[in-house]
Amino acid sequence: MSYKITVIGIFVLSYIGIIIFSRKKTYFAGIGALLLIMSYGLFEHPPAVELLRFVTNAINWNVLGIFMGTLLIADAFIESEVPVLIAHGLVNRSRSVGMAMLAVCVLTSLLSAFIENVATVLIVAPIAMAIARRHGMSPVPFMVGLAVSSNLQGTATLIGDPPSMILAGYMKLNFNQFFVLGGKPGIFFAVQVGALISFYILYLFFRRYEEPVMSPSKPSVRSWFPTVVILLMILLLALSSLIDPDFSFLGGIVCMALGILCTPWLCRTRGIGVWRLIRRLDFETALFLASIFVLVGSLAEAGLMDDIALLVQKFLGSDRFLIYTFFVWFSVLMSAFIDNVPYITAMLPVAKIISQNLGVSPYLFSFGLLIGSCLGGNITPVGAAANVVSVSMLKREGYHVSFTEFARIGLPFTLSATVGSYLFVWFLWR
Repeated sequence: MSYKITVIGIFVLSYIGIIIFSRKKTYFAGIGALLLIMSYGLFEHPPAVELLRFVTNAINWNVLGIFMGTLLIADAFIESEVPVLIAHGLVNRSRSVGMAMLAVCVLTSLLSAFIENVATVLIVAPIAMAIARRHGMSPVPFMVGLAVSSNLQGTATLIGDPPSMILAGYMKLNFNQFFVLGGKPGIFFAVQVGALISFYILYLFFRRYEEPVMSPSKPSVRSWFPTVVILLMILLLALSSLIDPDFSFLGGIVCMALGILCTPWLCRTRGIGVWRLIRRLDFETALFLASIFVLVGSLAEAGLMDDIALLVQKFLGSDRFLIYTFFVWFSVLMSAFIDNVPYITAMLPVAKIISQNLGVSPYLFSFGLLIGSCLGGNITPVGAAANVVSVSMLKREGYHVSFTEFARIGLPFTLSATVGSYLFVWFLWR
């Protein structure tokens, strides 16, 4: 059996396990990564140093550093109660329940540009629940709106969501280049175009809730320190391109350092020790990311990325608009049902190879992949972690959310956001 066939077999079995047994996805990804490392050693017979180089090069340590650091910073921001205070202010200024919930959804979207999506939902969900409870309404449409809103803006910045971090790591994009890249508006502005359209869709859903809003009690801020840390992180990431233009190490160091800076404050606020805080961090997702990097790195090592790129071109030809459309809408379809992290990690090298073959900007197809894979998760209750969390919170309150009930909001929201971003990227980067 050849090395290439072995890699394909292990990779396919690992992905089937990830898709079918999503709750155990880290186990399947980790076992698959270990088997591929062993296969590389058995078939290629590299020296130990070369095997170590293969593993360390496959894993993007900068992305992992950004992910772990922002987890700590977001945790501190949640504990500070500042996001809840901002949401309270928006609700107080709204003329109706529907407009209050729309304002909270917009806030959720903006927060998720800088904070992980699940954390964003956990910040604002109690407010949505309280508003619905005070007015005797079902919180289901409000919670679905929060979930899809959180997934939208995570695409817009480098630190918003793991797929954005993966794109930045692979394409060597720094924080600033999500806003302006090569003198053109970056992916941030493409997402804002989609956001304007999709929030109009939410407005149509929420405008029928015309009752005057009864605001929950005003929260008290514990500390402004985490807010200062977040602003410092954004500033340092913006300046890091001067030292690390290839986005190879500094972003992870900045986020980890600021995360460590937040640790004493978090421990004191929660009344727990450092080790207990560390044990509560999401190491499982970090291990999942590292394993996916190895899985996809093995495909590249075996030369399979070129084979996949040639196969796509064989069926779609050389029409760049057709290929771009395929990347966007196929990504929407796939990420509606499977985890977008392994999907985008696997497809980015394919997009880059096809871009080189056609002589087009590498950002056209890669931006299309990011838009489709991040927004497609909004269609179904299992398409994104934020959706799963929202549905779980509703279940605990006694509300069951069916597939069709979620899709009634998620599908038009996704289609409108994707169409706007899709056309924006095409006309600027074709």
